[in-house]
Amino acid sequence: MKLKIIHTNDLHSHFEAFSKAVSLIKQFQDDNTLILDGGDFADFKSIELQGTRGMAALELLDYAGYDALTIGNNEMFNGIDTLEHMASNSPVPFISNNLLKSCRTKIDGVVSSTLLEKKGLRILITGSSPDMDVFSDGLGVHMTNYNNAIKAEVAKHAGNYDLCILLNHLGTFADDELVTELEGVDIILSAHDHKLYPQAKVVNGTIMNSAGCYGEYIGVIEIEVSDHGVDLLHSQNLATKDAHRDEGVLSILKRNKEKAIEVLSEPLYTIETPLWHDVLEENPLTNLIADGVRDMLDCDIGLMNSGIVNAGLFGYVSNKKLIEVCPSPLNPTSFEVQGKDLKEAIGQSLDAGICLHDGKGPGFRGRFVGRLHVSGAEVIHDGKRIQEIFIGGESLNDEKWYSVASSDYLQRGSGYPALANNRGEKYLAEEIKDVIRIYAEKNEFLTKSGISRWKENVDMKV
Repeated sequence: MKLKIIHTNDLHSHFEAFSKAVSLIKQFQDDNTLILDGGDFADFKSIELQGTRGMAALELLDYAGYDALTIGNNEMFNGIDTLEHMASNSPVPFISNNLLKSCRTKIDGVVSSTLLEKKGLRILITGSSPDMDVFSDGLGVHMTNYNNAIKAEVAKHAGNYDLCILLNHLGTFADDELVTELEGVDIILSAHDHKLYPQAKVVNGTIMNSAGCYGEYIGVIEIEVSDHGVDLLHSQNLATKDAHRDEGVLSILKRNKEKAIEVLSEPLYTIETPLWHDVLEENPLTNLIADGVRDMLDCDIGLMNSGIVNAGLFGYVSNKKLIEVCPSPLNPTSFEVQGKDLKEAIGQSLDAGICLHDGKGPGFRGRFVGRLHVSGAEVIHDGKRIQEIFIGGESLNDEKWYSVASSDYLQRGSGYPALANNRGEKYLAEEIKDVIRIYAEKNEFLTKSGISRWKENVDMKV
């Protein structure tokens, strides 16, 4: 029997491109077609997902006719409750054979594999999710060994399928290793590292493909399954850029965006103290975030770059405003760093050129790096150089290790490379916009945010 498999991966909520991908899917599908996604379809940077708890993504998958999806890291990033809500309500199976709650129990709605049938052909689809390492506890998840999990699924269903597809969100590098030792798997569709193959390849008798990212391509594989095995007849990764936009997708997006805006615009509370913002100048909004992460993570100091937010916060606070003000899905992060590296990073904040550098980096949705803001510290300077830094009332010690509450952006050394010389990093599942939401409601933190931590010491001569 001949079978066509159309697959996507790592869409990351690029729904404009997805509308073009769907028009190509409709063009190439027939009665003997499977449509699969390798994960990171639902990226919660999208307002349509934020305001519908991911339901907009399910509606899009269902409309496009998908048969299964493997859970990527982005399906987890809005928390275990949202993942369970999506998986439990999805008409499309959410697959992961190695993903559990942190308490080692099953996640509601998630299946370890699914068995489908196409005109008598029995098809087993399974797949693994990536290990989130230090992020796992904060997200409330636990990953088992994917190699063992895949082998267990294949063994469990032995004799009950004619074709096995591994829909993996581990990265092509992991699948390149797996293919040398797996038995019983006929096709591996890779995701996670956004790699685009020119076309499918056959390794040790297993067909492998990866279709890039962001909806820029769809993978199309045509195979023949017979008593002699599975043969690759044809494959191509088709660019979507010149395809027309599917009106059904656009309609779903429009309706869900309107719904999301209505939900997210509901006022949470009102603040009487304006939290203005500036990329170069010390400002109360970034001070509030630095104070908030320090309080959440109980560290010696809080450290935050002003580029993490795009505007000030005034009047009423809503989830929509928080997304607009702080769209970066970055997490509160603690780590230890030596005084000499803190001093170097803080000193660089006096250079406007560094503050105005392009802030690009994983998870960053702003424009500029911005100036560093501190909590639990006082910085004495002359406008060009640091003269003294006090932490907890004591002068900074170059060799001492200080605990720092910040974001994963700064922990990686983005913008301020000296901060990458750290140890003992820990992450929270909340995002920085959650820090604003929690602490902007606390009057003592609003008041404290207006207190300057940077003191310019200028010798006056008459």
